[in-house]
Amino acid sequence: MDYVRLGNSSLNASRICLGCMSFGDGSGMQNWALGYEESEAIIKYALEKGINFFDTANCYSNGSSEIYLGQALKKLAKRDEVIVATKVYFNDGKLKKEAIHREVENSLKRLGMDYIDLLIIHRFDYETPIEETMKALNEVIKEGKVRYIGASAMYAYQFAKMQDVARYHHWTPFISMQNHYNLIYREEEREMMKLLLEEGVSSTPYSPLAGGRLSRLWESDTKRSKIDAFAKKKYDANREIDMPIVERVHELSLKYGVSQSAVALSWLLSKKPVASILLGATKTKYIDDAVSSLKLELSTEDKQYLEELYLPHPVVGALDRGN
Repeated sequence: MDYVRLGNSSLNASRICLGCMSFGDGSGMQNWALGYEESEAIIKYALEKGINFFDTANCYSNGSSEIYLGQALKKLAKRDEVIVATKVYFNDGKLKKEAIHREVENSLKRLGMDYIDLLIIHRFDYETPIEETMKALNEVIKEGKVRYIGASAMYAYQFAKMQDVARYHHWTPFISMQNHYNLIYREEEREMMKLLLEEGVSSTPYSPLAGGRLSRLWESDTKRSKIDAFAKKKYDANREIDMPIVERVHELSLKYGVSQSAVALSWLLSKKPVASILLGATKTKYIDDAVSSLKLELSTEDKQYLEELYLPHPVVGALDRGN
């Protein structure tokens, strides 16, 4: 396993982050989630492979993802040897001061932990003044309940405004951006990735395999692919323009004798300032594929071959006002 520092922090994170949306009691939108025993087995395997970075959210399976992750890590690892990220926004009050304080307390209880390493705001909140949000985030850090803060899925101008407000008031700025980024969704390259480089902020992309579309020739018989309506909405409408890219991923996987996932993830890990990719694994073999990508070095020609067919996509991830 390779490790990298997240932004301007002391967090030394594995380049593969285990996304825990797949773990929980199956309530809410994650009706395909794994039960506790299966979840613990995957978390254990991830730890054995050197993964020390785990990402969840207060809304995944209505909070049971946090419960499963906390229980497993308490049993399998020392607290100071792992990095735990969770999120706030898809809750009552979104990013209002009282909501942030309440949700941090609730997440800590579910996780069974004294502090959160990385608290991520899940989306930009149009209803709450930026000053109120950034001050509240700074407060939970000063209280020792959160070590660092990050953001996710927003427009670049929104992220820039939030960073500027934090700096103006001498509050803690974001160290990471969990953005939607992969070979068949590269809209983040237009502005966000350039901004992150200038800010010294790490990118920790979610959906690195486009909900499995990059790991095989699109079709799949997995439980998630059959019933995950959100992933279908996010990707399947662009199949006609994306499939030729997936076919090239397949072609390079045959060339190097590796999985398609390894090719797609190797490409993503080569992009700056990507620090750690968010892998949602429901089977241990997906972790093996991700770890193998760390050893695969694609040539400049390979990367150009994968990139040259890309066409503009509608923005997916960042919310517009009123959403």
